[in-house]
Formats: sequence, C-alpha cells, structure tokens
Amino acid sequence: MDAIPATAIPGFKLGNAHDLAAATGCTVILCPAGAVAGVDVRGGAPGTRETDLLRPENYVEKIHAVLLAGGSAFGLDAASGVMAWLEERGIGFDVGVAKVPIVAGAVLFDLPCGDPSVRPDKAMGYAACQAAEQGSFAEGTAGAGAGATVGKFFGMDHAMKGGLGAYAVKVGDLIVGAVVAVNCLGDVVDPDSGRIIAGACRQDPFAFLGSEDGMIARYGRTGNLFAGNTTIGAILTNAALTKAQAAKIASMAHNGYARTMRPAHTMVDGDTVFCLSAGDVTADTSVVGLLAARVMARAVLRAVTEATSLAGIKAARDIKKD
Repeated sequence: MDAIPATAIPGFKLGNAHDLAAATGCTVILCPAGAVAGVDVRGGAPGTRETDLLRPENYVEKIHAVLLAGGSAFGLDAASGVMAWLEERGIGFDVGVAKVPIVAGAVLFDLPCGDPSVRPDKAMGYAACQAAEQGSFAEGTAGAGAGATVGKFFGMDHAMKGGLGAYAVKVGDLIVGAVVAVNCLGDVVDPDSGRIIAGACRQDPFAFLGSEDGMIARYGRTGNLFAGNTTIGAILTNAALTKAQAAKIASMAHNGYARTMRPAHTMVDGDTVFCLSAGDVTADTSVVGLLAARVMARAVLRAVTEATSLAGIKAARDIKKD
C-alpha cells in the first residue's frame, strides 16, 4: 500500500479559494465526467445541500462536484459559483432544455474566527473551480479549513487552529483518498499514541485541557456551544460503486473521525462524509470502507499538523516552538 497525492486520483480535481484576512474559504471537488456518490450525515447540527438526492432510491445517479465551505449556512451560496462554472463548460444532468450541474455540499461553522461578516459566496465558489482546473490545491489553513478551529468546549480563548487535510493510498489498481476540513468541538488525537495533537489548551505553561474529561465534569452544562462546529469531508475512489455502496463507505469513513476526534458526532457538530466513485476497479465494499476510515484518519491529522496560525488562533506547529 503506497501513499499518493490526493490530487492524483483519476476523475477528480481539487481546488481552494479563501479570504485569509476574514479567515474563511471553500474547497471544491470537481468530477466533470460525473461520479456515483453517497453520503452519511452523523452530526447533530448539519448544514448540507443535495444530500437527499444521494439516497439510493432517488433518481439522479451521478453528481459533478462536492463543495466544502466555511461560513455556516451562508457558505452554501458558494455552490452557485460551482454550478455557474460547470454550466459554462456544458457539464450537468441533461434535462433537455439545459444541463443542470449536480453539486452536493456541506458547510462548517467558522464565524468566530476572523470576520464573521465575510463568508464564501458565488464568486469564491467559482474561484475554487478555477483553482481546481489549474491544479492549485493546498492543505492546512486553506480552502474550507481557512477559518477552522478545534477544541472549543472551554471557549475560543482556549481553541487551536483546525484546517484542511488530504491523504490517499493505492493498493494494486485500487485508489482511496480523503479530503477533510476539521473544525470539531473536541480535540484531535493521534490514534496510534493517544496523544492530543491539537485541542482545548491553556498557555503559560502550555497544557491541553482535555475536552472529553471537561465535558464529562460539566455534564449539566447545556445550550449553545458557539452554535456549531462541524467536520466535513469526502472519500474519493476509483472503485466501481453503486449509490448504496458509496453510502456505506461514507458511513465506514466516519470511523476515521471517531479515531481522531474526541468527541466526534456531538449535537453541535454537523459531521458529514461524502463518498465519490469515478472508476471501474472491482473491489470489495468492506475493503474500500476500511481503507476509507484509514485515509480519513490520516487526513484529519494532516489538517491540524499542516495548519498555520491565523486570526490569533495558534496552530499545533507553532505551539511546539513555544
């Protein structure tokens, strides 16, 4: 099993657009020839688009892009730019009088970081498509991860920087990759060592506070924990899948969230995973699913280790230098 760049998966193009001054952005996954897709939404506070269309019993078989965006529900506007870019190129579901691009998407809540009045919009979605066409894609403090933060249970003063991560592997002819924007309420943990990589912390001296233990100790605390957090991502593969199989793999990929984010799938996380298939490689669904969980876990770790400090929120790489 060899690691390969997530940008090298056939049938997909990845691109980012962001406003780092405002600390927000979006990431687009283009599949111009169409991709069979499934989705699994497990968080209690999701913001999504076209997820019902991906149910196995529904009509449309393939989609043409997935949008991952900041900006909370406002960020769904960026999908209009993705649709415009695809329509200009004649890409979409043929309804006779027009071709309608099928763009699924999910958003995360990054408003506390940077300028909350600036959100991904139609222009930013379009720019992300242009970047994808040009092969411009970066991890860390970029795209949908630009304003992402982690470890927010004790308040934003104790949060650290989240980000955008990607990771892919090749086993024989089979390729499975993940792209994820990490913006969880809890901490990000290395599943091999159990060590917290980024999360709720205090300074002088630096120490992690431990989000799960803190939540348990304050079990009576209820209400709005910054309205939402959310980790959103996608599995990309060249395995030949049906919509039902893609949905199952998206479900299994959530294990990658559970291995690395503690806790995951809370009532204030809108955790969502898409699965996109653009290939014809025969592979067992369970094998693709277990690989999906592995690459998702690695992508989550890369999101926080590749991130850089922004808007007064420190990143893991900078904490180590203190």
